[in-house]
Amino acid sequence: MALCLAPALLLLLGSPSSAGPNRCVDAAEACTADARCQQLRNQYVAQCLGRAALGGCPRTRCRRALRRFFARGPPALTHALLFCPCANPACAERRRQTFVPACAFSGPGGEPPSCLEPLDACEQSRICRPRFLAFQASCTPAPSAPDGCLRDQAPHCLRAYAGLVGTHGREPGAGGALPGMPPPAGADYPALGPAGTALTPNYVDNASARVAPWCGCGASGNRREECEAFRGLFTRNLCLDGAIQAFESSGPPVLQDQLDIHQDPENSLLQVSSAEELLEESCLLSMLPVLALQLLF
Repeated sequence: MALCLAPALLLLLGSPSSAGPNRCVDAAEACTADARCQQLRNQYVAQCLGRAALGGCPRTRCRRALRRFFARGPPALTHALLFCPCANPACAERRRQTFVPACAFSGPGGEPPSCLEPLDACEQSRICRPRFLAFQASCTPAPSAPDGCLRDQAPHCLRAYAGLVGTHGREPGAGGALPGMPPPAGADYPALGPAGTALTPNYVDNASARVAPWCGCGASGNRREECEAFRGLFTRNLCLDGAIQAFESSGPPVLQDQLDIHQDPENSLLQVSSAEELLEESCLLSMLPVLALQLLF
């Protein structure tokens, strides 16, 4: 089933026939041409999208697969997927949907929680806390610097930001309950459900490159200032904004290298032959949410 999920992200990001150049499509094709990137991407698509098409959303497994994708995949390719530039709302919406936010990003219910929930949960998570501290240290704004970052920190800022994708508090094995099991007796924290509280950031709309975690500060009470400061690390961060803009304008040459390999006729024939042998009926089901999204454009 993993191989049949490979076209899913291409459907989300667009198609080669789209008018004009599309770096998001180039990034998806380059990832497909790299064996490791494709394998890791297929794993998170299978968890976040394939299973969701069958009526469920295993958020814990989905987010874990996302963490593996950004931790173990080639940074030039994973970052190209995450930070590809868009010139129109349709592309921006597909970019926002890159890692299936319905499963990985937002939580149950229509209203986002207070940002204090993921912040407090992250403080007690062995997985989330060091990643968040790395993000704070690597993305410290420097208003006097041309790129808004401390010296040579922009690449580290992007890597630290990508490290937050898929993070959430009370991970299984971090003092919380295992999926489907009640919290341990005597636990001094509230049950947060099998997926915990997400710190995963994403693009907040399809009209800009603004990013934020899925939360707000409307109900933060006397901790409003702390809440706004946390959210501002994403929404008002000169270093993060500058690092994303610099990456967008650079265009990693590795993308073209991968595309050249992918477009080799002999390589293409081998890929088609392999795909035909392993195609399953479940492929169509796994791609239904993506096809539904395409109808929006």
